Amino acid sequence: MHKPYNALGVARDARPSQPVTLVRPHAALRAARFFAQKFPGTSMYAVKANPSPDLLRVLWDGGIKTYDVASIAEVRLVRATLPEATLCFMHPVKPFESVFEAYHTHGVRVFSLDGMDELEKIVEATSTDGVAATDLTLCVRLRVSSSHSKLSLASKFGVGVEDAAPVLMAARQAADALGICFHVGSQAMSPAAYSDALALVRAAIVAAGVTVDVVDVGGGFPSIYPGMEPTGLQRYFDVIHAAFEDLPVSYSAELWCEPGRALCAEYASLIVRVEKRRGDTLFINDGAYGALFDAAHVDWRFPAELLREVPSHAKPLGFSFYGPTCDDMDFMRGPFMLPADVQAGDYLEIGMLGAYGCAMRTAFNGFTNGDTQVAGDEPMESAYVVTEPSREVVTPMRRVKR
Repeated sequence: MHKPYNALGVARDARPSQPVTLVRPHAALRAARFFAQKFPGTSMYAVKANPSPDLLRVLWDGGIKTYDVASIAEVRLVRATLPEATLCFMHPVKPFESVFEAYHTHGVRVFSLDGMDELEKIVEATSTDGVAATDLTLCVRLRVSSSHSKLSLASKFGVGVEDAAPVLMAARQAADALGICFHVGSQAMSPAAYSDALALVRAAIVAAGVTVDVVDVGGGFPSIYPGMEPTGLQRYFDVIHAAFEDLPVSYSAELWCEPGRALCAEYASLIVRVEKRRGDTLFINDGAYGALFDAAHVDWRFPAELLREVPSHAKPLGFSFYGPTCDDMDFMRGPFMLPADVQAGDYLEIGMLGAYGCAMRTAFNGFTNGDTQVAGDEPMESAYVVTEPSREVVTPMRRVKR
C-alpha cells in the first residue's frame, strides 16, 4: 500500500475498475486516544465492527488494550494479532467449545451471559478436572431500551430487570468479580440512553442485593453521518460517569465501555465508479453485498462526494444507488447528495465505512473489493479534531472540507 494524498488522487491516477477501500490510520489512532484518555474507565474495542488486524494494531497503539470479542474466531484473531491484549467474550450465547477454548487456550477470563443456562455452561466449560474456576469475571447482560438509538439491540439478548435477581445472585456465587452489562443500541443519539439504562442497573442491583464489581455500559457511541449529528462524546462520558458514581456498587468497582463504530467509522471510505445513470439513480460497482450493506438494508445514509479534478458547480441532487449484482435488493435508497451533473465514468467517494462496511462484504455474484490504499487526508466526517497537537486536546467538529 502506498499513501496518496486523498481519494481524488487515487481516482485520477489509478482509474480503478473495482472499488477501492481507503484507510486512514491517523483517524482511528485519534479516536482511540480520545477514548483511552477521556472515558472515565476502561474502553474495549468491539471487534465485530471491523476485524482488520491493521486496525487492531492502530487501536492498540492509541491506548486500547482491551477487546470485546464475540466469537472464537475473533478470540483467535485478536490473540494472534495482539498477544498481550485483554479479551472479553461479550456475546451472551456461546457454544460450549468456544468457551472452553477461550478460557483454557487463550486466557479469556471475562464472559457475559443473560440466563442460568449460559451461566451453567460457562462454569462447566471453564472447570478443570471437575473443579470450578475461581478467576472468572461474569457480566450479566441486562435488557435496556434502544429508544434513543438508530438501530435497536433490545430484543435478542438481555434479562429484564424484573427477572435479573436470581441470575445476578447465581453469577455472584460463581464469579470472582460480578459485572452488569447492557447495550443501548447502535448510534445512540442522546446521552440519556445511558443514564436511563444505568437507572435500570441500579434497580437490578437493589433487587438482587449483590455486590457488583464491574459496570459495562456497552457500545452505541455515535459517529457523524448525514442527518445524524449528535452532541460531543465528552457529554456522553460526563453523563455516564455521573450516573455510575451514584450506583450502589463496590467502592472499587470498574466502569467499562465497548465502542465499535465510534472507534472505526472514520477509519475507512470507499471509492466507487459510476457505471450508468438512469435519472436520479446511479449504478455503481459496490453495493448491498459489499461495503454498503447498511445503506441497503437499514437505509443508512453515508456522506458521498464526486471526485473530479475540476470541481462541479452543479446544484446538489439526491441520488439512489444500484449495486453491481443481478439482485433487485442491491439497492441503496439514500438520498446521497451529489452534484446534479454526475455521469457514467465518474468516481465517487463514500465515507464513514470503517464500521461494519468492510466487515459485511461478501463475494456474491463474483463482485469483490479491489485494492486497499492508505490515505493521509481527513475523513469526510469527524467527531474528533486535534486543536492543540502538543497537548493532544480533542474536541468535536463538523464536516471536514478537503
